[in-house]
Amino acid sequence: MSDHIVVLHRWRDRHAHYENYLDHRAHRVTYVTTELALDSVPGGAAAARAVPATDDLDAVWRAVTELRTHFGVPERVVALNEGDLDTAALVRERLGCVGQTSGELARFRDKLTMNRVTAAAGIPAPAFADAPGEAAVLTFAQHHGWPVVVKPRRGTASRGVVRLDSEADLSLLRTSPPEPCLVQQFCPDPIFHIDGLWTGEELGPWRASRYVNTCVDFTQGEALGSVEVDDPELLGPLGAFTARVAAALGPEPWVFHLEAFVGTADDGPPSIRFLEAGYRVGGAEIPFVWREVHGIDLAGAAAAVQLGRRPELPVPEEWLTGGWLLVPSPVPAPCRVTAWDLPDPPTPGEGPYTAVIPAVGQVVPRVGGYEHVGARFRFRGASSGDVEKAILRTAAQFRLECAPEREARGVPGARAVCGLDR
Repeated sequence: MSDHIVVLHRWRDRHAHYENYLDHRAHRVTYVTTELALDSVPGGAAAARAVPATDDLDAVWRAVTELRTHFGVPERVVALNEGDLDTAALVRERLGCVGQTSGELARFRDKLTMNRVTAAAGIPAPAFADAPGEAAVLTFAQHHGWPVVVKPRRGTASRGVVRLDSEADLSLLRTSPPEPCLVQQFCPDPIFHIDGLWTGEELGPWRASRYVNTCVDFTQGEALGSVEVDDPELLGPLGAFTARVAAALGPEPWVFHLEAFVGTADDGPPSIRFLEAGYRVGGAEIPFVWREVHGIDLAGAAAAVQLGRRPELPVPEEWLTGGWLLVPSPVPAPCRVTAWDLPDPPTPGEGPYTAVIPAVGQVVPRVGGYEHVGARFRFRGASSGDVEKAILRTAAQFRLECAPEREARGVPGARAVCGLDR
């Protein structure tokens, strides 16, 4: 059996600790990565090849082909970022190596397939349908009512999500590049994300969090926060719901990032409806919060699944509460940071325990996802209330100034005042 393992890697920061998941002395571990992420490739790598983007199948295949000539046909292909799952599956099929195929991945990457699978399992969700064109969206809305949401079936990070409030808004769909889309009935309830491990039989460690603002708001220039939930009356139903979804989508072990609409009422149980699920560790600061606050490496569990191993994670006897905040750049990337300011909190624990803020003069690159943004903050505390207060305070006081990269010299920068609406 070959000891060559290929990793598709796109993070500049330490979202994943590959050297802990793979013995780089026992295996020849090679990396297909981007120029931005080269510095975070482990020093023990057998080789690394840079490509323009790790979701560029042609470029990745050329790099893998070259690596194969030096190190043999890979035994495994590992990809931990959602944007690389499709590429990894196609590369496995071309190589004939073991691991998840495109067909097996479809229920996690194609939102139409995903919703059909969960609907067949009786899991509640807003009405949905395929949306091959404006006529299909109009027919759906005439039956289910306005507003509706249209989004790419294989989108990530809320890319291309459009809310349509009436028939007059159908023209908004013409501004998006053509691709398979899904239409859903709009749901006004708050969105939660639930992250953790499904062992194949039951839930392993998991945490539920409530977004402060929404991912769609973030794409429109608003800050995005998240705070973990500690309300036992809410966590019980959320745990039962998560187990149903995880079992329906993946009877085998998998690391999940699940999103759901959660409505609450004073005189009854919460209303929980399925939004979508990802076959991977959550994005933004989730892998860092899990490692730093809870002592659990979810990325390592995801790597174990792709390496054909059974993931084993500890379940803390007592959970702390974590949270995070993302601030977009005030002008579109690429842009150069010209100034930033964040006053110290009056009391320890009322601010972030870690802040990732580009230095003055640094360029924020134009890269999709939640890593390369204006600023990133992580929080921990004894309760959801404490963490949320710290998130809101940071959002209210942080100031970031940037200038478009082509105009950065001698041009005043645009200023962002970070606010979060409840």
